Amino acid sequence: QVELVESGGGLVQPGGSARLSCAASGTDFSFSRMGWFRQAPGEQRELVATIHSSGRTNYADSVKGRFTISRDNAKITIDLQMSSLKPEDTAVYYCWGFRDRNYWGKGTLVTVST
Repeated sequence: QVELVESGGGLVQPGGSARLSCAASGTDFSFSRMGWFRQAPGEQRELVATIHSSGRTNYADSVKGRFTISRDNAKITIDLQMSSLKPEDTAVYYCWGFRDRNYWGKGTLVTVST
């Protein structure tokens, strides 16, 4: 069974940095696209950043210049380096992968607060 497992997150002060990681298990085959989505309380899940197996990236306007997504195709992992964090970045962050269908992690909470 293919699973995506997130790690990282937690409580971060405004202006601070955090790193999220996601690892795939139960498969030896990478995903054509992987990325991060987030869902704030009472809000819809939204795209944060995606990365193609070629390395091509896509970012939400709200995180451009602050977040960086990277991936290791051999290890089937992706990371999200977040900097200059704002309270509005507070959300549950979900790892996503697409191959034959969408795959989702269970999410990890990032709270940006003093």
